[in-house]
Amino acid sequence: MRPEVLNPLFAESDTLEGVGPKLKKPLEKLGLTRLRDFLYHLPDRFVTRRSIDSLDEGSEGEQVIIALTPTEHRSPRNPGRGPYQVLAQDSVGNICTLTYFGRASYTAKKLLPVGEKRWVAGRLDRYGDMLQIVHPDHVEKEGGANLERLCEPVYALSEGLTQPRVAGLVAQALGRLPQLPEWIEPSQLDKEGWPGWSDSLRLAHKAEHSGARDRLAYDELLANSLALLLVRADNRARRGQPLRGDGALRDKLDLPFPLTGAQMRSVQEIEGDLVQEAPMLRLLQGDVGAGKTVVALMAMLIANEAGKQAALLAPTEILARQHYETLRTMAGPTGVEVALLTGRDKGKARESILMGLLDGSIDIVVGTHAIFQDSVAYKDLALVVVDEQHRFGVAQRLQLASKGKATPHTLAMTATPIPRTLTLAQYGEMDVSRLDEMPPGRQAIDTRVVAQERLAEIVDGVARHVGAGQQAYWVCPMVRDSEVADIAAAEARYASLKERFGDDVVLVHGQLKPDEKDRAMHRFASGEAKLLVATTVIEVGVDVPAATLMVIEQAERFGLAQLHQLRGRVGRGSEKSVCLLLRGSELSETGRKRLALMRETQDGFLIAEEDLALRGGGELLGTRQSGDEAFRIADLEQISRLLPAAHADARLLMERDGGLASQRGEAARILLYLFERDWGVQLLRGG
Repeated sequence: MRPEVLNPLFAESDTLEGVGPKLKKPLEKLGLTRLRDFLYHLPDRFVTRRSIDSLDEGSEGEQVIIALTPTEHRSPRNPGRGPYQVLAQDSVGNICTLTYFGRASYTAKKLLPVGEKRWVAGRLDRYGDMLQIVHPDHVEKEGGANLERLCEPVYALSEGLTQPRVAGLVAQALGRLPQLPEWIEPSQLDKEGWPGWSDSLRLAHKAEHSGARDRLAYDELLANSLALLLVRADNRARRGQPLRGDGALRDKLDLPFPLTGAQMRSVQEIEGDLVQEAPMLRLLQGDVGAGKTVVALMAMLIANEAGKQAALLAPTEILARQHYETLRTMAGPTGVEVALLTGRDKGKARESILMGLLDGSIDIVVGTHAIFQDSVAYKDLALVVVDEQHRFGVAQRLQLASKGKATPHTLAMTATPIPRTLTLAQYGEMDVSRLDEMPPGRQAIDTRVVAQERLAEIVDGVARHVGAGQQAYWVCPMVRDSEVADIAAAEARYASLKERFGDDVVLVHGQLKPDEKDRAMHRFASGEAKLLVATTVIEVGVDVPAATLMVIEQAERFGLAQLHQLRGRVGRGSEKSVCLLLRGSELSETGRKRLALMRETQDGFLIAEEDLALRGGGELLGTRQSGDEAFRIADLEQISRLLPAAHADARLLMERDGGLASQRGEAARILLYLFERDWGVQLLRGG
């Protein structure tokens, strides 16, 4: 139960003055639904202004505060089309134009009456021979309030919000800060010289203050580390089922290739975990094409050899169906029964699967979250494999424990390469196995960077490729952080390509009806369709060996991890494959280096490490992850720098300072609830 002292911070946004139904919607788009959210909605940057007495003292491009007296209002010749201009003069007679566009012109008429002095804050620029301030940030009668804004925070906004409105709501939230006990180990606090929690929040909203920012990031990392340690400790205390396989089923496998050294090592590590009574909690990290599925099958067959059931949980239906087909084919010679269960299964087909899981005639089930619904019961579930681990939260994984006679062993898998320095932040509760070798016979993918202006040439090249009987993917750009916009971009590209390729092109995106998506994927997988246009929904789980060309539009908009995953959709067969990264005309130096890195290497772990060094991470861990909430305060540079100390601090609390039962532990319990890592607290008996 949440500590009472925190209840005011979890009050709804409409408890703030001025927040009604109309304002709640744009606030919700920013995730600002409770007072706590406003506290941690830290400024993106700060505008530093200089107070000047005359325009002569200002420089072009400088943010200034100056007293001006309007002398004339000029409306555009064509109302609604041109700028609305207010001519104003400073204390010595210099003239400046205050320029407004659109509806803002109505505001200008009220704010700037002719002949009355006003204090104006904004960016001083030059248009022709005239100095101007476009859309002044502030216009006020008295100078005092503006002079307080010499350093002003700039917050992320959504449509319908303004900087002053968000700043005012943040100020209200800061005014309600409770007194909380200190949870950071005293020597760590002294060493860093960080301010206390409430002071750090105030300072972080007031001006650039690296110490305050680091302290708040450290709090988040400490909460995460502590919660993961609690999960690990709880898991070790649970009773699982030791699983000893005799190799009978694994020996029947007829794999077309020998296991790599990394695969054999990982299988041995998993086998060593499974024979323990404490349930396994292991992460299998493997680059695209490194052979995670084979290792997962080996683990599930060990469970089957021990007379138990296994389940594979996938984040999407496309990926679940892909795994089902792969496992059914690979496990064919063993005679084990593999079934698929998704939310779409209804009627007799669903009843048959449910009965098979209950009576034990189904050995392995593959599916989406539907396989863990309340209505699904197992005879003896002993192993759960969770694919694309980052899509599921720790709290979701903890629900799996209720489905077995004892707590099932868990093998989590991820194809997103993560630098070693960051693995602890995401998977601190798990042991880690790494597939860092590629199976023999995998050909290098020819990766090229091409200007978007050559789009017509690219389409001609795709036509030649398809004309030769080959298949291709065309991935559309991430327009912005909006799935709707991404889908619109994909549909527009599909429409233009369909004019050229007719029924040879199909479209897949996340909002298609399941049967439409299946139909499109089936046409492409069977070779009937030659070109698949898609959003990043195909980032994982699509395996069509005959597809040998990947086109990614506006590649600079994607994170390197996503580019690497998308490229991994080709190069899966024996034919030579090509990946074309189409870049926009405005490409930063960092963007050039990133795309060059994609061209030079296919080692996902190297790409991850280099990307972290190159730009502090960015979208390294992927975008739009669900499940575990992404770190809101700590950026990847801070994670890399502060996490080791935060993890050590969490271990110190658990192993030396009496855990959550101690005085500092009580403060740490508050921290866990503050950062909504309270699933860690719930694991404690009576917690």
